[in-house]
Amino acid sequence: MLVIWKILPKISENFVKQYPQYNRVILQLLSNRNLKDQADIRKFLYPNYKDLLDPFLFKQMEAAVNLIIQHIKAGSKIIVYGDYDADGITAATVLVETLVIFKAQVDVYIPDRVSEGYGLNKKAINELAQAGAKLIITVDNGIRNREEVEYLKQLGLDIVITDHHEVPQDKNAWPVSLIINQMAEDYPFKFLAGVGVAFKVALALIKKSKLAEEYKERLEEKILDLVAVGTVADCVSLIGENRILVQAGLKILNQKRRIGLTELINIAQINSADKLINAWNIGWQIAPRLNSAGRLEHANTAFRLLITKDKKEAQTIAKKLNDQNSQRQKITDEIVEYCRQQIDQRAVDDKILIITSPNLAGASKLTSDETGREDNQSWPEGVIGLVAGRLCEQYSEPAIVITQYEGEIKGSGRSIEEFDITQAIEQFKNNFTKFGGHAAACGFTLKSPADLVEFSQKLKQLANDRLQGIDLTPKLMIEAELLLADIDEELVQRLEDFEPFGEDNPRPKFVSFNLTIMDKVIMGANSQHIKFRFNNFWALAFGQTEKWGNLKIGDKVDLVYYLEFNEFNGHKAIQLKVIDIKSHNS
Repeated sequence: MLVIWKILPKISENFVKQYPQYNRVILQLLSNRNLKDQADIRKFLYPNYKDLLDPFLFKQMEAAVNLIIQHIKAGSKIIVYGDYDADGITAATVLVETLVIFKAQVDVYIPDRVSEGYGLNKKAINELAQAGAKLIITVDNGIRNREEVEYLKQLGLDIVITDHHEVPQDKNAWPVSLIINQMAEDYPFKFLAGVGVAFKVALALIKKSKLAEEYKERLEEKILDLVAVGTVADCVSLIGENRILVQAGLKILNQKRRIGLTELINIAQINSADKLINAWNIGWQIAPRLNSAGRLEHANTAFRLLITKDKKEAQTIAKKLNDQNSQRQKITDEIVEYCRQQIDQRAVDDKILIITSPNLAGASKLTSDETGREDNQSWPEGVIGLVAGRLCEQYSEPAIVITQYEGEIKGSGRSIEEFDITQAIEQFKNNFTKFGGHAAACGFTLKSPADLVEFSQKLKQLANDRLQGIDLTPKLMIEAELLLADIDEELVQRLEDFEPFGEDNPRPKFVSFNLTIMDKVIMGANSQHIKFRFNNFWALAFGQTEKWGNLKIGDKVDLVYYLEFNEFNGHKAIQLKVIDIKSHNS
C-alpha cells in the first residue's frame, strides 16, 4: 500500500536564535509539539509534580468531596462504579484504595461487558440499592446516563459522576448530579483519562484531610503507578498534566511496589534487569493484559490483580491474564483478516469502513455480496474495538466494526484526525439504546437490525460528505530531515528527555535521503531480521527480511527511522531503527 512521507515544516531561523541553548533538532521537535514559549518548553522537558493543577479547579469538586466525606462519616456503603477497560479498572482501584485509607465502607462494581454494557444500568442500580448502597461514585463513565441517574436518585441514593468522555451536545441530556469531568467545564487541561479524573478526586480528598503533609504525599505517590498505567492505556494526550502524571507514575511503577503489576510484568517477561519500564511497555504489554479480562470474561479479575496484597494470588491472576491475552490476540487476528477480505472486495469506495460479523450479513447486507456468507458466526464484543483500531490504522479511514453477540447488536469505532466519530454518530442517536466515546473512538448498542441498516447508510453518507476532497492516503509523519553527520550521542541522549512517548508526543521519526548501503546482514533464528550499514551507523529492521531483503550493497535509498542506543555486552552504540525504506529517486 502506498504511504506518503510527510515531513513537518522546518522551524524559522528566528526561533533558533531565540533559544541558542538548544540543539536545532531539539527545537524542531519542540516546535512540532507547539511548544514555543520558554515556560511551556521548561515544563515539557523538566516535568515537575508540583506543577499539577489544583483539583479544586473543578467547579463541583468541593461539593463532591464534601458529599463523599459526609457518607464516610455516616458509615454509608459507598460503591465505586467502574468500567471494564484498563482506564476504568485503574480508576476504580485509585478511588477504592484512597477511600479505604479514610475508613470508608467501600466496594467496587464493574459491569459485565456483554450482559450489561458500558455505564450505569438500572438492574445494577437495583442490586446495589438492595445491598444497602447509599452513594455511588462512577469512574470513567456516567456522563451519558441521565435516565439511570434519575432512577438512582428516586431510590434514595446519592451519586458523584467522574468521567472524561465527551458530554452530550444538548446540556439538557446531562445527568442532574455532581459532575467531575473536564469536558463539562472550563478546567484548564482537557485531556485527562478516566483514571486522571479519579486521581483528582482522590487528591482532593487527601488535601481536604487533616493528615500530616508527609503522609499525604505518600498516599498520593502510592497510587501514581495506577495513574500512569490507565493514562497510557487510554491513549490520551501525553502533553501537559498527563505528561507529569505518567512520568511520576513510571518512577513508582519501576520500584515494583504493587505486587499484582510486578507479577504481571514478570510472567509477561516485559523487561530485563537493566531496562526501565516505559510508556511503550504499558501501552503494548501491560494494558492489553489488563484489558483481556474484560474482553473475554470479566474485568473483576484485573481489578483483583491490582488490589491484592497476596503474592500467590497475584501470580495466579497474572498467569490467567497472560493466557487470556494470547487468546485475545489470536481471535483479533482472525477477525481482522476476515474484515480485510471484505474491504478488498467492496464495490463502492466509501470514506468510512463499516464491517459486520457474519451472523449479521443477511440483516445488514453489508458483508459479502458482498460475500454471500450466511453462517451464524459472531464475534466477541470485547475485541471489536481492537479490530476497528487495526483497520483504521491500516486503511487510514474511520472504521466501525459491528457484531451481534448474545442477542444485542453492538459496535465499536476508531477514527482519524479529520473525523470526530462520536460527534458523527450522535447525529443518529435515535438508532441506539446507548452510545458514547470521544473524537477518536466510540461505542454503541443498536436497537434492531433495521436500525443497523439505517444507521450504516446514513453514517456512510455523512462520512462521504465530510471527508470529500480530503486525501486519505496513509501518511507517515516525519519530524525532521537529518544528515548522518548530524547524529551524535548528545542528540540521542537529548531525545530521551522527550519520553514518555505517546499521543501528541510520538517517538520522533527522522528521514535521511540518498544513503548508500555499505553492508548488509541477515539475522534471527529464521533469518527474519535484517540490518544495513550506512557510514558508521547500523540500521536494524525487525522482521522485515522478506520486505527489504532484495536491497543490495551499493544501492541508494531513502530511510525513515528512530534514533536509539543499542547496548550489548557492555558496549553502547547509536542505532537507527528502521520504519520505512524507499529506493532513492523512486
